[in-house]
Amino acid sequence: MCGVVGIVGRSPVNLAIYDALTVLQHRGQDAAGIVTCAGNKLFERKKNGLVRDVFLQHHMLELKGNYGLGHVRYPTAGCSSELEAQPFYVNSPYGICLAHNGNLTNAEDLSNMLFREDRRHLNTGSDTEALLNVFAHELQLVKQANPGAQDIFNAVSAVHRRCRGGYAVTALIVGHGLVGFRDPYGIRPLVLGRRDTPDGPEHMLASESVALDVLGFDLVRDVLPGEAVFLDLRGRVHSQMCAENARLNPCMFEFVYFARPDSIIDNISVYKARLRMGEKLAEKIMLEHPDHDIDVVIPVPDTSRTAAVQVAHLLGVKNREGFMKNRYIGRTFIMPGQTLRKKSVRRKLNAIELEFRNKNVLLVDDSVVRGTTSQQIIEMAREAGARKVYFASAAPAVRYPNVYGIDMPARDELIANGRTTEEVAHQIGADWMIYQNLTDLIEAVAHDKSEIEAFDTSCFSGEYVTGDVTAAYLKKLEQTRADVAKANRKRAARNRDEDLDTTMEAV
Repeated sequence: MCGVVGIVGRSPVNLAIYDALTVLQHRGQDAAGIVTCAGNKLFERKKNGLVRDVFLQHHMLELKGNYGLGHVRYPTAGCSSELEAQPFYVNSPYGICLAHNGNLTNAEDLSNMLFREDRRHLNTGSDTEALLNVFAHELQLVKQANPGAQDIFNAVSAVHRRCRGGYAVTALIVGHGLVGFRDPYGIRPLVLGRRDTPDGPEHMLASESVALDVLGFDLVRDVLPGEAVFLDLRGRVHSQMCAENARLNPCMFEFVYFARPDSIIDNISVYKARLRMGEKLAEKIMLEHPDHDIDVVIPVPDTSRTAAVQVAHLLGVKNREGFMKNRYIGRTFIMPGQTLRKKSVRRKLNAIELEFRNKNVLLVDDSVVRGTTSQQIIEMAREAGARKVYFASAAPAVRYPNVYGIDMPARDELIANGRTTEEVAHQIGADWMIYQNLTDLIEAVAHDKSEIEAFDTSCFSGEYVTGDVTAAYLKKLEQTRADVAKANRKRAARNRDEDLDTTMEAV
């Protein structure tokens, strides 16, 4: 999961892209990058770290130009190499930079095909680099110096034919403008915004509408699944459907966890969706535990706060803040590696003892993935004096890998895999536990004006909307992306660096 932004402006866009990335920081905390263009020259800064640390004043002064791209990275594969920080660049044709949110399910086949048939060399294992080179190869087939909108749309159509998985893309074509597109299922989000200035209109693409809000852009609409939008340097917007049989199946986990509550995605308010999740969850609690003895509802910061308000209201009990969050610690779920996640939970949260002492507490969280956070939070509640600790998840049990850009690859790392709800409750130390029903979650997120045919709920249901995810693929994915595999790769990289240092000292 990553955050992307692209702006075609009438004045320098460096600060605007920076500000947009700061409000998309929740989508990725591993690396950040900005590329801008002035004339026919590109200016780039990208590095591992948070936005505020990657871009210092002298870096911003060097990012010249009235159009550009930005990216915040969340390493799905657990690789934190600066070689894989985005945007990526290829010099032919025209000069193209590309930033990507999501994951390609056929990245390995694409890489082999690019080498064998397209004669293109890839320097990293990133599927973003593969996607960029597919787009560049198809655009190279244009036999003129200045590609038109239709040439760009033809290239995007070829990308859809060759690439599978979930992806939202922003790309900069030197001297021509920006192009944005979503996969044919609309799994990953992308929105279009506009701001009018005395010099003419400015346009923006972003992963979430909140990035438009902070810059004073109006939300025009979501980019449709399979659609491409081309923003030229004269302020015009061109769009075309570039995929056959496109249908809207957005990722449910965007609404459960990843997106900010003040965002609107695919015409759905994330905040309102989470309120409805709380309502559905409360109804299930009252059905299964009509004689509950809950004294207080306490949310697990921050994503579950909205749902917890409704749970408490419908149960007729107090809603209290029981945990204070250190806002200088990143989001635990998206940290690469289980060891780092475990170390971060207690650094991130501190219990307010007065809200727990001698009370029966219902903790509400947005979801339970590996169970690391849940287990430690329950321990903290008991240490703070809670008599009983119950646990409610606003999402169903996560039992299957996610292959479209969220780091849930290994089934044996998912606490609900192969366990009943009662067994999960025992594992995390809760007196009882309750999960949201999948049908209730879908009803909570969807509404009459959303025009969504279905959601990607693969991590809950095991049903993958792209239809190409096999048992063999999942097994291979687990072998390469499990925490153990990530640790081995990190150890190997460290050993290579040490060997190189030894060699240089000898020289």
